[in-house]
Amino acid sequence: MKRYLFLALSIMLLGGTLQAQPQIVAHRGYWRTSGSAQNSLTSLQKAADLGLWGSEFDVWITADGVPVVFHDDSFDNMRIEDTPYAMLMNHRLANGEFLPTLQQYLQLGKRLTDIQLVLEIKPHKTAERELRIVKACVELAQMLEIEERVDYISFSRYICEQLHQLSPHSKVAYLNGDLPPAVLKEMGLTGIDYHFSHYENNPQWVEQAKRMGLEVNVWTVDGEEGLTKYAHTKGIDLITTNDPEILQSILAGEQ
Repeated sequence: MKRYLFLALSIMLLGGTLQAQPQIVAHRGYWRTSGSAQNSLTSLQKAADLGLWGSEFDVWITADGVPVVFHDDSFDNMRIEDTPYAMLMNHRLANGEFLPTLQQYLQLGKRLTDIQLVLEIKPHKTAERELRIVKACVELAQMLEIEERVDYISFSRYICEQLHQLSPHSKVAYLNGDLPPAVLKEMGLTGIDYHFSHYENNPQWVEQAKRMGLEVNVWTVDGEEGLTKYAHTKGIDLITTNDPEILQSILAGEQ
């Protein structure tokens, strides 16, 4: 009888592992809500308030070496990587906040202890600038003693390679969708983080990544239909979405 109960429990635990629910990452923070804006400090706070696993945000470095949090390469018609921070600092986001620096963002993230910070480093014009922003991001995470709370992603293969070299214990995932899991594993990266279209065109990549021990994230999935599909796709560890509340509701209905 004891052996039967042990086997039954083992099967239940194994089944739970195989069917583990994906974690939710708010795309550019939780911004589709009152008072928020993409990549704002408020969007990070609201993602944490919602109880999400993680919040994704985008980082550029200014001409004089200040990392700032913003998605597009230009802000109020000023190209960020070619503009000194002093010319950007007093410009406001859609919700009225000033453009946040990465240090301000990570300081808030440090206080919000239950949310993971998914830091996307944007590709810059030159390898020199990309290396500079990698160093700045890693040094800030180390200075604030939150390295384990920061996961890195980038469309730039060079940035990913440098992140792995400078912060070998950090999670680093590639975004561009043009490399199979085996190549990323050889590069020393910890995950693939591809747009859902790349998984649809290469359905074998999810299984290959899992077999190699790589974490699998899919972006950016919005709306009930798409979120339901990827919530049920075997092997998906993380779903990045602009609709975190919808995904929360879907996952809660399966518990």
